[in-house]
Amino acid sequence: MTYIVKGLARDRFADLLGRSDAELAACGARRVVADSDFGFPCRVSLRDAAAGEALILLNHVSHDVDGPYRATHAILVREQAEEIAPLVDGTPPVFQRRTMSLRAFDAAGDLVASRVAGPEEHDRAIRELLADPQVDHIDAHNAGHGCFSARIERYMEAA
Repeated sequence: MTYIVKGLARDRFADLLGRSDAELAACGARRVVADSDFGFPCRVSLRDAAAGEALILLNHVSHDVDGPYRATHAILVREQAEEIAPLVDGTPPVFQRRTMSLRAFDAAGDLVASRVAGPEEHDRAIRELLADPQVDHIDAHNAGHGCFSARIERYMEAA
């Protein structure tokens, strides 16, 4: 089963980038500065920010459905983030060294399966979940903090 991992589009956050701290606070967001090279995962570039980099901490609706599985949580976006190219059959740098909660949803947005996968288990767990024809997509979350990390979908090459 071939799959693709996508980061969030930078333009979704363009209105927050460059705002003052007071303006961010008025939107329910805040600026943070990474104090290490690990632990500040950007959802646009799908890599951790380097120590000293500024990020925006905001609430994000990752599973926008009308129903019990609607999901929202805090995420980080590097202010200087560049979008990562979608990754086919590979996981992004932000998954490395992290245990991930992989939540498989059907086309109606209902949870049909899930897996918790350690760093060496991501690929196998993704393929197992996508082998189920009911699964429309997988939302990957950091298992520890619970925040959304990336969307994973089946990938079909254009003929």
